[in-house]
Amino acid sequence: MTLTIYGIARTRTSRVLWMAEELGVPYTHEPTPISDEGTRAPAFRALNPIGRVPTIDDDGLVLSESLAINLHLAKKVGGPLAPRDLAEDSLATMWTLFAATELEPNAHEVLVHTHNRPPETRDPQARDAALAALARPLAALEDALAAGGGHLVGGRFTVADLNVACVLFYLRAWPAALGPFPAIAAFWQAATQRPGYRAMLRLRGDL
Repeated sequence: MTLTIYGIARTRTSRVLWMAEELGVPYTHEPTPISDEGTRAPAFRALNPIGRVPTIDDDGLVLSESLAINLHLAKKVGGPLAPRDLAEDSLATMWTLFAATELEPNAHEVLVHTHNRPPETRDPQARDAALAALARPLAALEDALAAGGGHLVGGRFTVADLNVACVLFYLRAWPAALGPFPAIAAFWQAATQRPGYRAMLRLRGDL
């Protein structure tokens, strides 16, 4: 397996780096910045015309979209993170799309107004509106984790869990967001103790 991961670790590329570390596969990390010399350079645009990271080259197969990449890698490598049958594959896809559509837009808005922007430009009303919009999908996630013994698919940590945790990562600067959801809080705490997650944080410079 020859895997190259393009993108700096302090972007959504961190999601793919986490997956690669979880799977224990060898990879080359090309920390491509979002710049004229990086994602807007002709060489990178030849690889990904949209100019987005992460992008991977997996034995000649070029993919973008972080959560889709993770599904691909899990299924290619196999093992406990991968779906074991069609039902698990479908559930992993469902929870991945749930993370991208129901959680990510508002979770990112919370991050923007609690961490990313300078304090003087943060909007508490925008943050609170995003938190309110998250209440319903987080309640659904809470029920699923409680029913699944702390996991979303097959009673074990899979790509579905990892992809959802990658999006919950946006809420780390506002821990109160998970206060009403003990199953999610426990799920997130367990995810942050995984060696793959810790390796990803080191690549980001957060450890």
